[in-house]
Amino acid sequence: SSGINAEYGQLKRIAKMQWNPIDAEEFEKAWLLLADIYIINSKYDMAQDLIKKCLKHNQACFKGWEYMGYVNEKEASYKDAAMNYEKAWQYSTFSNPTIGFKLAFNYLKAKRFIDAIDVCHKVLHHHPNYPKIKKEILDKARSNIRV
Repeated sequence: SSGINAEYGQLKRIAKMQWNPIDAEEFEKAWLLLADIYIINSKYDMAQDLIKKCLKHNQACFKGWEYMGYVNEKEASYKDAAMNYEKAWQYSTFSNPTIGFKLAFNYLKAKRFIDAIDVCHKVLHHHPNYPKIKKEILDKARSNIRV
């Protein structure tokens, strides 16, 4: 436990340091690790501050967008979650099936059924056996479109 506390303390110290381009990758890793810890402990505001810091310095950090979407999802803000997962999906070159699943799920929750179906098709095209996406999202989105 003391090793974990020491690492946590080190992450907190790094988070307070002045960002510089030479150590950019290390800052990003530390911010995202610490944000992950905050998310696990339901400290969403603190997590979002770190994620925003990360995205300010690296707009293409798909992990940052994914975390931001996850926080929105936890707060039942599905439209915001979908917007952040869209960025994560874009910056992961539309290839990460986990992000695709989360995006489609939040489109479904935001009642954007056509968009949910579209993302499901993209995920299933590259990952035909991706678990749960057909039953939990695709079928539900289709049934909501039927008149």
